[in-house]
Amino acid sequence: MSKEDPLARLGTIAAVILDGRLSELRRCAAARDESLAQIAGLQCGPVTAGDLEGAAAALAALTYQRWADERRRTLNQILARQTAEWIDATEAARRAFGRDEALKTLARRADLTRLAPDQLS
Repeated sequence: MSKEDPLARLGTIAAVILDGRLSELRRCAAARDESLAQIAGLQCGPVTAGDLEGAAAALAALTYQRWADERRRTLNQILARQTAEWIDATEAARRAFGRDEALKTLARRADLTRLAPDQLS
């Protein structure tokens, strides 16, 4: 077994964790964006009932509005959950990024201390 620098191993682990956290963040953002697009799709103009006239057209429009309101309510609940997951994923990605950067900084400092004084110039 080779004697690899412990900081290098930790750096590799931190990079893998960061990649995983960023992947999860992208997944959460995509799901949230999809829900936002679905909600936006419900925002349409007046319903055209085609061949319907009078009370039938009004009833069709009212039925659609009831359905759209219920669908919007459901999507807003999903969006709230997805937003909470997205916020959690953002925080996890920030922590992973900070750890990765801290380990990179420590590794650079360790490399500088290993150099002979004449190599620093």
